[in-house]
Amino acid sequence: MKHVTVRLDEAPTVVNAGIGVHGVSTDHDVFRLPDLWQLHLYHYEGALTLGGSVHPIRPGHVSLVPPNTEVHFHYRGRSEHLYVHLRLHDGGTARVVPVMQDAAAESTRLADLLRRAVTAMPTSPPRATAEVWTALWRIAELPEGDGTGRRHPFVTTAQACIEENLAGPLSVPDVARVVGISHTHLTRVFRAETGLTVVSYIRHRRLQRARHLLQSSTLSITAIAAAVGIADLQAFNKACRRELGASPRDLRAAAPPPTLQPPTGL
Repeated sequence: MKHVTVRLDEAPTVVNAGIGVHGVSTDHDVFRLPDLWQLHLYHYEGALTLGGSVHPIRPGHVSLVPPNTEVHFHYRGRSEHLYVHLRLHDGGTARVVPVMQDAAAESTRLADLLRRAVTAMPTSPPRATAEVWTALWRIAELPEGDGTGRRHPFVTTAQACIEENLAGPLSVPDVARVVGISHTHLTRVFRAETGLTVVSYIRHRRLQRARHLLQSSTLSITAIAAAVGIADLQAFNKACRRELGASPRDLRAAAPPPTLQPPTGL
């Protein structure tokens, strides 16, 4: 077994989280969890064997093992790792993730998330769940993996840059500089991955944000246009008609009325 299929659209149920210390009395453990997934972030060198596959363990590596899977851990002296035992729910988008990955620079961030989950678990399981869920998404999107449902790392970085800068001037060369590649290379990779040009994607995201603000807030149309990086009202009006099929005023008028909560204390 070299890959597993995970579904992360719904928060997991975290059953236990902690710091495991092994390799003190034995250099080999064999066990399985009949109903739970195992997530480990390693701080030592060793080996993990499951399903006929041997996976080297190195500091900064992370593994994700499905339920009812017999695992063999081989240690080289005292070995410490962060672990989480959890349930993943059915439904949502399937993602294929390597059983073992090198988290590389991301390992520090993963360690912070999992340590916070460990400390939160006794008093605030929902907080622990939030930390673990974030860690799982980061693991599922590690660029070293080749599973389906992932973005090319250049595209992921470009999309993050776009989201953070929608309110200001934003060009393809601007995004390419953040990604660290030429704008020609970015254009080619982005279109192959998303089916859109970078310019089309920026316009799409600006207008999607505009739709949300028009229908869910009381911000003025002028303020909304500025908030999505199209300060010229005439250009904003044209963009809304072209992308969303209606003028800003019509989009706002078509929004459903807010749901009123009944008064409390009666």
